[in-house]
Parts: sequence; C-alpha cells; structure tokens
Amino acid sequence: MNRTAPIADPAAPLARRNPVAKLAAAAVFALALVISLDPVAPGIALAVELAVVPLFGIRYPALARRAWPLLVSVLGAVVTLFLFAADREHILTDALALGLRIVAVALPGVLVFATTDPTDLADALIQNARVSARFAIGTLAAWRLVPLLGQEWQLINAARRARGVDPGRNPVARLRLFASATFTLLVGAIRRGTRLASAMDARGFDSGVPRTSARRQHFTAADAAFIAVSTALAAGAVTVSVLAGAFHPVFS
Repeated sequence: MNRTAPIADPAAPLARRNPVAKLAAAAVFALALVISLDPVAPGIALAVELAVVPLFGIRYPALARRAWPLLVSVLGAVVTLFLFAADREHILTDALALGLRIVAVALPGVLVFATTDPTDLADALIQNARVSARFAIGTLAAWRLVPLLGQEWQLINAARRARGVDPGRNPVARLRLFASATFTLLVGAIRRGTRLASAMDARGFDSGVPRTSARRQHFTAADAAFIAVSTALAAGAVTVSVLAGAFHPVFS
C-alpha cells in the first residue's frame, strides 16, 4: 500500500481547499501549540482536529491506519519518560501533556498530506507560495520515491532469504543484518537521488528561465477564510489555556 497517496474524498469541503492554504492552517496550529508546555491548549486543539476530520473526507479508521506510526512513537516517548524519571509522580502528567502536544501538532500535517495530491501541492507551492520550481519539483520527486524505498527494502530482504541468509533467533546476527540492509538501502537511495538530480538538470530545472504550469491552482476567498478560521481556533485554544491559568510558556 502506498502510504503517501491521498486517502480522502476529493469532493469533501476541506479536502478541496488549496494545498498552500491547508499547509498554512496546519502551520498556524503547530505554532500555537509549541509556545506553551500546558496540556489545555493541545487538548482543545486535538478535539477540534478530530471533529473536523469528516470535513476532510476521511474516515476515522483510515486516519488511524495512516497515523499509527505517530501514535506508536508518542506512546514510546511517554513510556520512556515515565520509566527513566526520578520523580514518577509528577513526570506522568508532563509526559502525557508532551504526548498530547505531539499528536495535536502532527495531526494537521497528517490531514494535509492525506488529502492532498503531491503534484497539486508542488504546483500550488510554485504558483501561490512562489517557491522555487527547482525546490518544489525536487521535493515532489523525492516524495514520489518514498514508496520505492519500501519496495526496495522488501527486495533486499527477499534476496537475502533466497540466498539462505537467516539470522535465526540470534539478536546480534539480526541486528547486524538489519544494519547491513539499511546501508544497502541508503547507498541505493543516494544513487537514485544522484541520477534524479542529473535528469532534472538535463531538463533545464536549473536554467533560471521562468517556467509555465500546466495545471492551475487557484487560491480563493474560501482558502483565505479557511486560514483565518484556523488562526482563530488556534488563538482560542491558547486563550482558554491562559484564562484557565494553565499557560506555561516554553521560554519562561
């Protein structure tokens, strides 16, 4: 399964918003949640994010399948902080607040990329955000190569099994084979990236000549309103945190 492909209904109200508008809205939420260490603002923000998931045309089970690595990593961080803390009575609250903040900050990004075609995102960055075409198309090409890394990882392991290379139950041998396969994957990714860069240069991506766009990405008043509403909601979450006396700035 391609974990980088959109999983949303493209006709959903928020799914069809301009990709740059969705990125800007996600950035606003992230900025509002990283300025404080309290759990109140992230809790409110996470509730809002989960409430608007249907407006993005995504079913909750599909979102859970897309976001499970994030949830696992947050759980690991919380457990690690709790196990290695000197004062476990107070660290649990801080660890849970940290996990809540991580999910609330990362979930908008998951929603953006789960509802946006990478090609549309690159076109919108070039046309609406005035990002360099070399950077945007290069990022698009790298994003398209992500599924290939997973396929190549499976091929590496399959080739080793075909040659009879099996670590068995030896954890040291398993770790050694994992490191070797990772290095092989890294070398292959570097070679593929080098060929891709040469191909882009051969097609004039570094010529400095203004490029045209085949697919127009329009930034409408609805997109501006979407960013404004997102900003208001993020500001509201922080305001509630301040009024509740839970606001704790990072730099204090």
